[in-house]
Amino acid sequence: MKQQNLFLIGPMGAGKTTIGRQLAARLGMQFVDSDHELQHRTGVDIPTIFEFEGEAGFRQRERDMIEELSRREGVVLATGGGVVLDADNRRHLSGRGRVVYLYCTPEQQFERTRHDKNRPLLQTPDPQARLRTLFQQRDPLYRELADITIITEKRPATSVTREILQRLEQSATKDQG
Repeated sequence: MKQQNLFLIGPMGAGKTTIGRQLAARLGMQFVDSDHELQHRTGVDIPTIFEFEGEAGFRQRERDMIEELSRREGVVLATGGGVVLDADNRRHLSGRGRVVYLYCTPEQQFERTRHDKNRPLLQTPDPQARLRTLFQQRDPLYRELADITIITEKRPATSVTREILQRLEQSATKDQG
C-alpha cells in the first residue's frame, strides 16, 4: 500500500523540521524540508534570497519548490511558515497528501526563534510584534488547510510526533470503517 504524503505546516519555530524528521523515520518515509532544499539548490541561505530578490522572489522560488516536492510519493515535507499565503501552494498541499498544522503561539515562537539570524522576517526592531502580526494573518489559513491540528506548545518533539501518529492511525481506521 502506498503511503500518503504528509505535509507539515505552521509558523516558524513550531517544530516542523524536527518533528518531520521523526515522523519520516517512524513511518519509513523520505523527509524533505522545503526551505533547506531551496537553500541547497540555490547555494545561498534564505536571508540572501530575501536580500537580492525580496520576499516576492523568495515566494516564487518557494511556490516552484512546493509544486515539485508535493508531487513526490511517500514524503514527509516540512514547509516554510509562509507557504499558506499562496493559493497554488494550498491547492497542491491539500490535493496531494495529509496536511498537519503544528500550532504554537507567537510567544512560544519568539522563545524558539529569538537567537536565529536565519529568519529574515524577524530582522526587525520588534520581532514579537511581527510574530503576532504573522500569526493573525496566517493562522486562519493554516486551520482551513489542515486535516489535523496539533498543539506543539511547551511539548517535546517526541510527544508531538507520537500524537500525530495516533491521530493518523485513528483517521485511517475511520476511513476503512
